[in-house]
Amino acid sequence: MRRYPDWLKQSFSPDGTARMVRGLVEDLRLVTVCESALCPNLRECWSQRQLTFMILGERCTRSCRFCAVPHGKPQPVEADEPQRVAEAVNRLGLKHVVITSVARDELADEGAGHFAAVIQAVRERNPGVTVEVLVPDFHARPALIDCVMGAQPEVFAHNLETVERLSPAVRPQARYRRSLEVLRMAADRAQRSLIKSSLMLGLGETGDELLQAFDELLHAGCTHLTLGQYLRPTESHAPIAEYVSPERFAAYEQRAYASGFRWVKAGPFVRSSYHAIDAMETMLASPDARPPVQAGRVVAAASAGLHEPHNTESHVTHSTDHQACGGCR
Repeated sequence: MRRYPDWLKQSFSPDGTARMVRGLVEDLRLVTVCESALCPNLRECWSQRQLTFMILGERCTRSCRFCAVPHGKPQPVEADEPQRVAEAVNRLGLKHVVITSVARDELADEGAGHFAAVIQAVRERNPGVTVEVLVPDFHARPALIDCVMGAQPEVFAHNLETVERLSPAVRPQARYRRSLEVLRMAADRAQRSLIKSSLMLGLGETGDELLQAFDELLHAGCTHLTLGQYLRPTESHAPIAEYVSPERFAAYEQRAYASGFRWVKAGPFVRSSYHAIDAMETMLASPDARPPVQAGRVVAAASAGLHEPHNTESHVTHSTDHQACGGCR
């Protein structure tokens, strides 16, 4: 049995609302990344009617070494999926919906047109809802970024996942620089969209490498950032190099704000779409709104707080009852 530090222990038992959400998802034959990626926040988020729909099937054409989503020959695209997602949003009464997908490299448009169709269907069925999309890299093809951005999602997200040195091993079919280019192109085309990305911690990155990734994300036009702990789905996935403490996550969050991000969410259980609506509400209140930086915390982030010794699997003494990955990016 894998053993985790105390801060990575939490209940996984669904309450009544979470069971209702699961029933609705099954009734409409939909897939959520919450289940497919073994997300540790499933109970919390579903209890608040927050979930991330995963479109374009359950099997990914890529085999990233951090992700629990199955890969292999994908299923045919279901033409009525946009309407079913829109119906789910309506039944749940969502104000903000998050939509992601597996990679579909075999499709001529890699699924970009389906993303646009889902956004349109959701808006037609649910006037006033805000939409966040978390997309694959589409090989940084401008026409495909144009297709998704043409649907004007309120949030365009694409995850950098890890620092440049580790990217080839963790994302062998992706490219660090290509992901930055995707974000840059989306930012260039954004009329009202927020640009968001996410990084996993605990894969062996250094503090300096992470701060470099912050700078490159900002330079690409990224304004919103999430930071979370990588958790290994199975023994065949990339190993965990360290467990990052909640205190160090807090230091990174403050450092990210000090660097210039408008909204940051960081913590061991944070994932790409965790509390996603919070970013929208912050930006609706003020386009430049962000919490004040605490001077002492930033000093800590710039020094020892970002470089504490690794706390690896061999050093922890508490167990947990679930396994999860960093999320399907």
